[in-house]
Amino acid sequence: MTRQDANSSAPVLPEADCVIVGGGPVGLLSALFLGRSGLRVSLVERWPQRYPLPRACTIDHEALRILQAAGVMNDHADLFEPSQGERGGYEFRNGGGELLQAIDWNRAAESGWANTNGFYQPDLEAVLEGLAVATPGVSVHRGWTFHSLTQDGEEVSVRVAPTDHPSEAVEIRSQWLIGADGANSAVRDQLGIDVSDSGFQADWLVVDYQPLVEEKWTAFVTQYCDPAQPATAVNSGPGRRRFEFMRRADMTVEELGQDSTAWRLMAPWGVTPETARLERHAVYTFRGRWAHTWRKGKVFLTGDAAHLMPPFLGQGLCSGLRDARALTWRLGMVHRELATPSVLDTYGPERMGHVREIIDEAVAAGRVICELDVDRAAARDAAMKERARNPDAATRKPPHPRLGEPSLTVASGGTDGQLAPQGRVRFGGRVGLFDDVVGGDWQLISRVGDPTGLLDPLDVSWFRSVGGVTADVSDGGPVEDLDGAYAHWFAEQGCEALIARPDFYVFAAGGHSDIPLLVSRLRQALQPVPPRAR
Repeated sequence: MTRQDANSSAPVLPEADCVIVGGGPVGLLSALFLGRSGLRVSLVERWPQRYPLPRACTIDHEALRILQAAGVMNDHADLFEPSQGERGGYEFRNGGGELLQAIDWNRAAESGWANTNGFYQPDLEAVLEGLAVATPGVSVHRGWTFHSLTQDGEEVSVRVAPTDHPSEAVEIRSQWLIGADGANSAVRDQLGIDVSDSGFQADWLVVDYQPLVEEKWTAFVTQYCDPAQPATAVNSGPGRRRFEFMRRADMTVEELGQDSTAWRLMAPWGVTPETARLERHAVYTFRGRWAHTWRKGKVFLTGDAAHLMPPFLGQGLCSGLRDARALTWRLGMVHRELATPSVLDTYGPERMGHVREIIDEAVAAGRVICELDVDRAAARDAAMKERARNPDAATRKPPHPRLGEPSLTVASGGTDGQLAPQGRVRFGGRVGLFDDVVGGDWQLISRVGDPTGLLDPLDVSWFRSVGGVTADVSDGGPVEDLDGAYAHWFAEQGCEALIARPDFYVFAAGGHSDIPLLVSRLRQALQPVPPRAR
């Protein structure tokens, strides 16, 4: 039971509160949040070293707010390069170079961060792993492979073994298990969970390179909807660029994956061995899939183990980070006896409903981009150019779905289940984003006055006991809404007060006078239990 991880001095212990299978960003973030909630976490990852090359390369404002909560952004905001460019930063162009559609990736985002950003995944993983292993109670075991699991309703027994010595398996007894082990999830297979497919599938070559000369791109991302050769150009983080090329029927997968093919396909953009250093090239099959259920007993799926989408909207990793936050705040509250296990029932339905909408949009974008028939492509171009003549349709917003149902929310005229805002504020002599300056897992915010003025002292005490903070962002209130982000959001939603969850989604909203009812409904939803006997 005490075989040493070749990359860690910590032994694989026989007991944990949660075992996480998979050491990518989703697994590491989950371990970090759970460790901070007081859980003993054992994370096992089959590869002995972090993957040294880029994979995901775009991340949105909501995911950055999640990373902010994890402590990443204070010292590492420079890892992310905000989207820039005219017409929203994300363009669809046809084979002749004509603009067909734009998506507003440069929009002002609700979360206080740039709407879309490029980044280099190995750097982010290094930061997350550093934070995770520095968290009391968290052990990261690289070079260990998940083999099997059994569960009896009370605990999960997990068998893992050193990747290079599979016969030397050990068992970890745990209260929960999280499968964050990717698209070919062994945890999902062990559970016998079926996967649905969108019917969309295309092979693409992904090429990452570092420019050796200055490049000027007109957009942060451009989709070249050219039936002769569909392609994507992406700003993939500071000092890095990416091209993606669809495989045509007259090319084999083996030919597509060759260095010479990558250079030949990038040459029309002036990217050559003299102007760029090739960092990675790999062939991927882009598709849309989702697991039928994300939970069986004490075992949960997150990230690519639960869903897979084409990368055309840059939402794959973002969705996985949302999964991690949505699951870990629930597990943390249950572990600390601040909520009953019933709160776990809504994790899968909420996240599945949310991500299915994004998958559908990503697949729809893929069908536009991947059209190879010249006549159908011409008809597509004509229809898109006609729509673009309408100024209101020329630039679209990125997908912004609400949570799926049933959800841990209270019906509030459609505001519930939407993403709550974060703006810059001044409070207590400090200026910064709300989560950093005011904080809180649960946030009770009013645009009219002090929320505690309407609450019984016992309700105030209870709300604070679950990690809640209250804020008065009214004119002249103690929390100054520096850029008007809260005033704008409340006016747009037609409400005066909100309760935001730890994953930044609106639990409930209403008038200022509704605050006692909103807090009461939250307490009813969480069903807190007495503290553990000491």
